[in-house]
Amino acid sequence: MTQTSASSLSKNERLDRLPVTSKHKKLLVGSGVGWALDAMDVGLISFIMAALAVHWNLESTQTSWIATAGFVGMALGASLGGLLADKFGRRHVFALTLLVYGLATGASALATGLAVLIALRFIVGLGLGAELPVASTLISEFAPRRIRGRMVVLLEAFWAAGWIAAAIIGTFVVGASDSGWRWALAIGMVPAAYALYVRLALPESVRYLEAKNRHQEAEEIVISFENAALAEGKNLDSDLAPEVALDEAFEGSSIWSSRLRARTAALWIIWFCINLSYYGAFIWIPSLLVADGFTLVRSFSFTLIITLAQLPGYAAAAWLIEVWGRRVTLAVFLVGSAVSAGAFGLADSEVSIIIAGCFLSFFNLGAWGALYAIGPELYPTHIRGRGTGAAAGFGRIASIISPLIVPPILAAAGQPWLFVLFASAFAIAAIAAFTLPENKGKALAS
Repeated sequence: MTQTSASSLSKNERLDRLPVTSKHKKLLVGSGVGWALDAMDVGLISFIMAALAVHWNLESTQTSWIATAGFVGMALGASLGGLLADKFGRRHVFALTLLVYGLATGASALATGLAVLIALRFIVGLGLGAELPVASTLISEFAPRRIRGRMVVLLEAFWAAGWIAAAIIGTFVVGASDSGWRWALAIGMVPAAYALYVRLALPESVRYLEAKNRHQEAEEIVISFENAALAEGKNLDSDLAPEVALDEAFEGSSIWSSRLRARTAALWIIWFCINLSYYGAFIWIPSLLVADGFTLVRSFSFTLIITLAQLPGYAAAAWLIEVWGRRVTLAVFLVGSAVSAGAFGLADSEVSIIIAGCFLSFFNLGAWGALYAIGPELYPTHIRGRGTGAAAGFGRIASIISPLIVPPILAAAGQPWLFVLFASAFAIAAIAAFTLPENKGKALAS
């Protein structure tokens, strides 16, 4: 296909065939920084829980509600954010969610008691939960077809950067003084300022604009991406492979229609299981290490080392997802997560704790990257935000439960059995992953 034949293509086909340009990279980084700031906020809570247990003399059941309140908000926010993104656009909702949780996080720094902090964490969760599926949908709808999965995994890799930032802040700010947790939350106000940049700098989804009959706006955005490719001396038709439809036409507006219900059920199971294990483990790791006799500073240092393993996990998933495909990559990383969770539960020395924790970080976060790549590819444009948001919202039910079940399971059965539970959840998610359709190299459904 030649550049002069572009007029015979739809706007979405023109985007699918583009090479990666500076505008794609700007979109990825712009969305990714917001994603990293989200991760930083979630990660900080694991350190703040451990610190407040010491400074406020809180019991584990009390600290668990700090995390749970945020996850309740995330569950509601994920479902609401997807609906709003399909109605009002990806970019606007993305910016609004950043603003909501950034301001609420800053207000949390002024909390005078546990009840106030819990209430503010709920508001933070509303913004945080709505942002994640919206950002992945936006990237999916702009990414060139041949590397769409890889770009979404790279977006998810920003989560590791944010969690590492949280670990650094937790180690050097939260652990530095009795008021360190307040300074850490104050840093979380950064997303409020970043929201303005998102609103002004990132483009709206062309697929969304087309669905809303805003064709002129959509055309201007596509032309801007094509002009960027030409200015950089690149061929507009870098993807010469024949068009392969993602699926035949979908009718109706329900993610539970006869054509979609099987994939929706499988996606919900994966989201539920991975949330249960991920948040149950990583939110509690600093506190578990303190309970094992390590000092606050030492437990934070161990967590920082474990967190660093997230980055190579994302890198491996980003490469493999376009080699093995979405389904196999997700399943393999989930199996690796199951084995690593079991090993962490049995770890009884500093070396074994760090090694098992690093493997758990590597496989678990790689699985997250693959999951976010798969979700938007399962639904047509008019319900894509709804489908990904609903799955994320259902998964957040598990994230609500997981902080609450850790204390009683630890008391009744001990840490090994707790991580057996997490390993089992990962294994169930791996089985569900194999039932999803493989959409590597296929065009998104309109």
